[in-house]
Amino acid sequence: MPTSGQHIVKSFDEEIARLGNDIVRMGGQVEAQIDLAMRAIASRDSELASDVVAGDTKVDGLEDMIEDQVVRLFALRAPVANDLRLAFASLRIAAELERMGDLAKNAAKRAIILNQSAPVRPVHVLPRMAAVVQRMLKDVLDAFVERDAGRARAVWQNDAEVDELHNSLFRELLTYMMEDPRHITACTHMLFIAKNIERMGDHTTNIAEQVIFVVEGTKPDTARPKAETVLDRSGDAVLDD
Repeated sequence: MPTSGQHIVKSFDEEIARLGNDIVRMGGQVEAQIDLAMRAIASRDSELASDVVAGDTKVDGLEDMIEDQVVRLFALRAPVANDLRLAFASLRIAAELERMGDLAKNAAKRAIILNQSAPVRPVHVLPRMAAVVQRMLKDVLDAFVERDAGRARAVWQNDAEVDELHNSLFRELLTYMMEDPRHITACTHMLFIAKNIERMGDHTTNIAEQVIFVVEGTKPDTARPKAETVLDRSGDAVLDD
């Protein structure tokens, strides 16, 4: 017959498992938000973009739920060792995912404005950029589930690909605006969307660092591989939203 101690251990294990499942569920919701935002941009669908904006509350709600779970773990279970690292990392991962959700929402808001202008040719690059981020996010969530530090480190090292796409699009949009000043407003909104996607890549690599921390107890001790951006080289202020 199970003892009370065994019941407590089982209950604690169930809470840890639930916390991990909710992190993955939140990540899946963010991934869906990014996908829908890019579909709204590609298809010039303002109604879909509005759905993305409204859907951000689901992401926020999941973050609140994860925070409550972690507080409960600290208050009632006093986790140690691996479980303590997981609890801390879960808070940080949830915060990174929430910010990615905000960036998807911001991209959707700009899509609504963008749809009021004539189509701009370079817009096709945005879904390509986002697809790289979505792949990175899926990989890092799989690494979290499998406690695979090697897979998380691969994501951490791949952010430069997003930076290069961002640089390429920046140059293309700059040329496009110089050729026809009538496209300046639309291209400016696209630059902000591209910057949002580039920052999503940064948040994904931050999540990768947390997964490595959970598995190995330390974060990478070297600088993250990152391509220098056109804006960095020019000394201009980085686009923000």
